[in-house]
Amino acid sequence: MTTTTMMAKPAAQSGPGRSRAQDIDRHVGARMRERRIMLGLTQQQMAELIGVTYQQAHKYEKGINRIAAGRLYTIAHALGVDVSYFFEGMDGERNFKPTPQQRMLLELARNFISLPSRRHQEALCSLARALANAEDAGDAS
Repeated sequence: MTTTTMMAKPAAQSGPGRSRAQDIDRHVGARMRERRIMLGLTQQQMAELIGVTYQQAHKYEKGINRIAAGRLYTIAHALGVDVSYFFEGMDGERNFKPTPQQRMLLELARNFISLPSRRHQEALCSLARALANAEDAGDAS
């Protein structure tokens, strides 16, 4: 193998087409992660929903492994979104600015998942339900 041939192979593998494909893989993975967190799911729970290992789900979210079309359909179904959801914002500009309420919801989801026990999670759900019902009762009067 000549020096020229050896130098050409790495350049072909890391050319502009591949870097663009990796950008798309990372974007799709980031959207997967955002939706999973929004729903309050752990990576382990996500992996179980889509029938892969925790490590595989992690690699999908990081954009390390490319998601096949059939698997993307399964993920979309598990997360309750259309497949197109994963490609929103691909124009390169991230115009999305979360509202203060969206930020609080994301923080709540993160904190909820980190609660030490299922009993604490259930207690928090009961509290939220009671507060919501109290607000509804207050609106009715």
